[in-house]
Amino acid sequence: MHLMKVDPRALKENPDRMRLTKSTPQADALLLATIKAVGIVQPPVITPEAGGGNGYVINAGHRRVKQAIAAGLEEIEVLVDEAANDNGAMRSMVENIAREPLNPVDQWRAIERLVALGWTEEAIGVALALPVRQIKKLRLLANVLPAMLDHMAKGDMPNEKQLRTIAAASIDEQREVWKKHKPSKADPQVAWYNVANGLEKTRMYAKDASFDDELAKAYGIAWVEDLF
Repeated sequence: MHLMKVDPRALKENPDRMRLTKSTPQADALLLATIKAVGIVQPPVITPEAGGGNGYVINAGHRRVKQAIAAGLEEIEVLVDEAANDNGAMRSMVENIAREPLNPVDQWRAIERLVALGWTEEAIGVALALPVRQIKKLRLLANVLPAMLDHMAKGDMPNEKQLRTIAAASIDEQREVWKKHKPSKADPQVAWYNVANGLEKTRMYAKDASFDDELAKAYGIAWVEDLF
């Protein structure tokens, strides 16, 4: 890894970056003011463009680069690193968590990206010092209505029991309940208890069932794996 100066406008965004939720205008304004006053304190990390390109991709520090451009800086210092096998996915996640905790939705997206790259839940847990149970909980978000995810990304999250109930319902069922309980300007907080209650279903263990598959099908009974 070595230090060099580059035009921030020449750097390319990493499509696999972990923090996808937009930062607040206040946070951006504070970072911009800091850069104007003292410059970039911690240089962004970049890697050579893959596939034979001659440019550089931002691996960590997208906001710093963006605000440096807004501040009118013609050159900034960056750290150049070798491209990792996972395109910097784990480095990006760790760097973001250390700087400012990712919201649960971005954290889930990052975990899914690592899983797609061949990381196991256990390996992710060891690398990030997270219990595997927490990783499994976050992965429930894969089954949540996108409109709910967008709201959760703002920091308004259901508790674990409510999340499990929501994730166990179909997208169509979630959509219908969300229409009734989605936030409004007058009440921006979601009553997740009401959302989960609207999706609650009677559950039992398969070992306790006293009916056959034909009867279960007739009454619309479905068996699902309990991750916990």
